[in-house]
Amino acid sequence: MPAAAEGDAGVSGDVRLTAWVRGHVQGVGFRWWTRARALELGLRGWARNTRDGRVEIVAEGSRESCVKLLDLLRGCDTPGRVDGVVERWGEARGTLTGFIER
Repeated sequence: MPAAAEGDAGVSGDVRLTAWVRGHVQGVGFRWWTRARALELGLRGWARNTRDGRVEIVAEGSRESCVKLLDLLRGCDTPGRVDGVVERWGEARGTLTGFIER
């Protein structure tokens, strides 16, 4: 296997976390805050507002880092107000780079 592929998500055992955060989370810097936390944790992915007022987050990286992000999303230090977080786990696809706000 080529050396470059060794860091790919599928090879390294990385996971994909998709989370939907509901509450007062739009227009308060929530996506920016999420991006900053995800980058600190070494995650790749994105955060975007949904039409129904939630923020959807997709993050790939180690399970440990994704769990930490999820804990932060559910914590009391987020911008706005989080009323609930729904999560879905899967295998990393390995196609994400960086972490952006959509």
